[in-house]
Amino acid sequence: MGREVRRVPATWEHPKEDGRYKPLLEGYAAAKAEFEAKYKSEGLQAALDYFGQAPNQDDYMPDWTEDEKTHFQMYETCSEGTPISPVMATPEELAHWLADNGASAFGSMTANYESWLRVCNGGYAPSAVVTDGVLKSGVEL
Repeated sequence: MGREVRRVPATWEHPKEDGRYKPLLEGYAAAKAEFEAKYKSEGLQAALDYFGQAPNQDDYMPDWTEDEKTHFQMYETCSEGTPISPVMATPEELAHWLADNGASAFGSMTANYESWLRVCNGGYAPSAVVTDGVLKSGVEL
């Protein structure tokens, strides 16, 4: 759980339900394959007992091709995943937007451009860590 940069198409608009962003997981194809493997090897009831339900494609980010994923968007992953930024063309542009707009690195904590840029280039930061008794956002590390 934390902050995660996701590659998306330039025109991506994250879906909303009742005016709020709908949380979306990553990796529908992998989740479906894992469910189907369990179903085929142990039966439907075993798969349902293990996973709770079959993966629903509506609960996942679209499976775009690499060529389609030309832009960057920052997500919080404390839920399944909702955006905390608009779609941007470069990691640098995204990091500037996050820093300039005081985006949440964790709770009410924000981060500077350099910290956000590390996450934008690295893809992920945990929500928070405690270092020497001090709570810090994962983005700050």
